[in-house]
Amino acid sequence: MARASRKTATASRKTPSAGRATGAVVWPPDPDRVEAIFARLSAVMPEPKTELNFSSPYTLVVAVALSAQATDVSVNKATDRLFAVADTPEKMLALEEEGLIPYIASIGLYRNKAKNVIALSRIVLEQHGGEVPLTREALQALPGVGRKTASVVLNELEIEPAIAVDTHVFRVSHRLGLANAGTPDKVEAQLHQVVPEAWLPKAHHWLILHGRYTCVARKPKCDACVIRDLCPSVALGLND
Repeated sequence: MARASRKTATASRKTPSAGRATGAVVWPPDPDRVEAIFARLSAVMPEPKTELNFSSPYTLVVAVALSAQATDVSVNKATDRLFAVADTPEKMLALEEEGLIPYIASIGLYRNKAKNVIALSRIVLEQHGGEVPLTREALQALPGVGRKTASVVLNELEIEPAIAVDTHVFRVSHRLGLANAGTPDKVEAQLHQVVPEAWLPKAHHWLILHGRYTCVARKPKCDACVIRDLCPSVALGLND
């Protein structure tokens, strides 16, 4: 597997956070350390899955699109009611925007999301026979579906070992020294360079769940972390 040339960036004593790269550790990381990280995460989370509720590729796309800048918990509360009445493009279009809004009004940016869900439902129905297209290009052509959303869908449905870089993945990747780039797309590229192929299919889930419950943005739970001794940020005191 190709790896970038070794670089050492300027040291920083600040805690890495989403939206900002850190230059406190060497990249690319030692392959043995990366292997150990994912082996341990696999041991404690053998079958990681998205925490969004869905029953089909269509409801998965809608749920992920609704989850932008919202928690999975808040989205599930909304979609539990929504999908009970509209779990297909036809049923969603029958609701129309004004009928959809009451179901998702508790989610941030709900008006724009309602517009996108109706628009993507129309395209799925009229251009794809009611079946969600499962190629990256076709998915990203749907309203409200960007690269990150497409990556989540393709990964969850085991179509592509994609790594969707959200705030959790961005933060954890930097703290662990798996990446040091400053944008989600560049972090994604770095992760594909350093994560062993065998771990790629579930790497997204391990990183996001580790970031959601252990390597949290403020006061990371290092004492409860199974990879604490493999984390360069702990060794450098960056998480203090």
